[in-house]
Amino acid sequence: MPARVVAIFGPTTSGKTAVAITLALAIDGEIISADSMQVYAGLERLTNQPTDDERRGVPHHLVGHVDPWSGYDVARFAAEAHAVIDDVLARGRTPIVVGGSGLYLRAALAELAFPPRADAAERQRIQSAVEQAGPVAAHARLVAIDPAAAARIPAGDTRRIVRALELAELGASLAPAGRDALWAADARHATRSFGLLVPRAVLHERINARTPRLLAEGGIAEVAALLADSRPLSTTMAKAHGVGDVTALLAGEIDAVECERLLATRTRQYAKRQDTWLRKLPTAELVPGDRAAAAVATEIAARLAG
Repeated sequence: MPARVVAIFGPTTSGKTAVAITLALAIDGEIISADSMQVYAGLERLTNQPTDDERRGVPHHLVGHVDPWSGYDVARFAAEAHAVIDDVLARGRTPIVVGGSGLYLRAALAELAFPPRADAAERQRIQSAVEQAGPVAAHARLVAIDPAAAARIPAGDTRRIVRALELAELGASLAPAGRDALWAADARHATRSFGLLVPRAVLHERINARTPRLLAEGGIAEVAALLADSRPLSTTMAKAHGVGDVTALLAGEIDAVECERLLATRTRQYAKRQDTWLRKLPTAELVPGDRAAAAVATEIAARLAG
């Protein structure tokens, strides 16, 4: 069956956005972003959302549509992505799902079962208990009540420890039961997935060059504007790459050089995790990505036509 949906995944700075836009122009496509941070308004530069000029008239969906103070999660994203993909298909065009977050990419393409959520008060109670005990003690508690989940979570990952403890109290688990649907090949529609391979040294060079530009071109001003609002940022938004570093810069806790160094380091670490995701994605067709976007898009278009 020919592909009805196209997916493109690659680490940050792999050029996937430019490739997807060029491909969309060639195959009458529309882009659905699967980036967990680009959904937010107010951090257009810091999250490197494509500008109007970069979009070249190609419709983009699920970019900058969530306000920074609203809670948002992958379950809500999945529902929105499914509705958009179905609408694009109904209009006779090709949805191109472009992923920076592996979980969001899979959620857009497949029917995933999401664990239950505790109410806000219960989650806050667990959060406070973890903060009081410290991550090591909290992780030890998780080992005692859900060792399978604990084995998947580093002791310092407070956010995921809180989520795992929350699930344990609801009688669920962060660890998948049986076959992990996250890596299954099932998709809602016939899909061709392409992964952009870029040497790690090239990614690091690009990240190091891009980081100061994103900060200088509005990233710092964006965080300052958000912090000037009396409302607290959503938990997810507050953890977006760079928000904590720029917040520390604005508070005088670090200087501009250290802010840039920290953000570049975190981005390189994230790119490594994305590369790990890329190599696990089911049925992904790997494409050399260290070329001009037009060349990569041309190769993908040829594979789709073949």
